[in-house]
Amino acid sequence: MSQQYVSPVSIAVICSSNMNRSMEAHGFLAKKRFKVRSFGTGDKVKLPGTAADKPNVYEFGTTYDDIYNDLAAKDKQYYTQNGLLHMLDRNRRIKACPEKFQLCTERFDVLVTCEERVYDQVIEYMESKTPTYNLPVHVINIDIQDNHEEATVGAFLICDLITMMAQSEDLDNDIDELLHEFENKCQRSVLHCVLFY
Repeated sequence: MSQQYVSPVSIAVICSSNMNRSMEAHGFLAKKRFKVRSFGTGDKVKLPGTAADKPNVYEFGTTYDDIYNDLAAKDKQYYTQNGLLHMLDRNRRIKACPEKFQLCTERFDVLVTCEERVYDQVIEYMESKTPTYNLPVHVINIDIQDNHEEATVGAFLICDLITMMAQSEDLDNDIDELLHEFENKCQRSVLHCVLFY
């Protein structure tokens, strides 16, 4: 049986490592039955280590399960306390592994990024390809700090925005007004551009 989505709008939520912000929003939107996937744009998946100069670095495609087990083996108490194991446990319930946006061939209606650097990387990647379908995609950035609390707040904000967009009869026409309304409502500025697949 195919999953019943609340809207035909397809969404990708993108942060740097596809670990915290994009996954929090992915889980939240999926629970609300939106058609959503999540990605990272970084070279590697990076998670904080026991010292600032010793991050844990993994390749995209390494399963959340493997990362969980690796960190648990390194220092279970430390990574339980700082919330990383809890986050990875949530992630592995949503999908198998972090995915790199630049390797995805699927097309989306909306790309939501969680920080300006990621927004720039998405635009750079999209502009490096020759459009073949002439299909527009809305790229929207909402700045979300990379910590658990802000990721939770960010997921609500992203869901609010996507809900407004999903209710629009003519998104391409309504988008500027919608974003203006959203900015006023949540007191955060957003970046927006239209690119083509």
